[in-house]
Amino acid sequence: MPEIVITEFMDEAAIREILAGRDVLYDPKLVDRPNDLLAQLGDARALIVRNRTQVRGALLAAAGKLEVVGRLGVGLDNIDVEACKASGIAVHPATGANDLSVAEYVITAALVLLRRAWTATLEVTAGKWPRMTTIGREISGKTLGLIGLGNIARETATRAQALGMQIVAFDPLLPADHAAWQLAKPCSLKELLQVTDVVSLHVPLLPSTKNMIRREQLAMMRRGSIIINAARGGVLDEDAVVESLRSGHLGGAALDVFDTEPLDAVRGAHFAETPNLLLTPHIAGVTAESNVRVSELIARRVLGHLAGK
Repeated sequence: MPEIVITEFMDEAAIREILAGRDVLYDPKLVDRPNDLLAQLGDARALIVRNRTQVRGALLAAAGKLEVVGRLGVGLDNIDVEACKASGIAVHPATGANDLSVAEYVITAALVLLRRAWTATLEVTAGKWPRMTTIGREISGKTLGLIGLGNIARETATRAQALGMQIVAFDPLLPADHAAWQLAKPCSLKELLQVTDVVSLHVPLLPSTKNMIRREQLAMMRRGSIIINAARGGVLDEDAVVESLRSGHLGGAALDVFDTEPLDAVRGAHFAETPNLLLTPHIAGVTAESNVRVSELIARRVLGHLAGK
């Protein structure tokens, strides 16, 4: 049985070059075959996952020799961290390695949703000229509200400022004297929702953040404003977003993360025919470049742990 099991996609060069000489099972679709996954964990000392592999319960029970879990990303809601700690299993997220990718996704989504010009291709090629219906808005002069002011939000704020945006943020856990507040004006969540043109979520999924943005909060937002969630599914009420878009209150939304991933046909149909809605399959933090950075970082951390460093 393998010493290192990798259940989701990873940069293969990092596996070849950094984990060379180790007994590695790399199967990016193993996450979709839970019985096979459990069967491969008997002698595994290391497990490398993304966000879909649930490192808890039966998996931990099957991995009796597990010493370290490498997370190809930063969120840990798919990992029972306390259970790992109790069993002496180290957990290493790829902190910082995909910050830039997520920040660029947020800025891209804001530009696309504000400008509203990128859906006209079929009409233009069909000989139509939907000029009046595709006139959008500029990002310059708009106010961006960041819910959470961690590393990714700070990268986002820097890029938004370069585009002429004003920045406000809500983060009750960040000390008032933290240097990050130089990037954003602090405010309450209610005030943030009321004064911003674009809202971007940057919080982990915790009991305290579950559905923190619901119908009540969306109703506080300016008519025509935009909301972006590239943080975690579950922090934003998806049904409420769809309702607000269809009613015309929200001007746009981008969702990269969902309560349940991937969406099934029924859930997917729920989002269909919703205006100015951008859906992506949890790829905000995944670019060709960030995949290399994340993979190399986690491969080195896992190898270092196994080597006792």
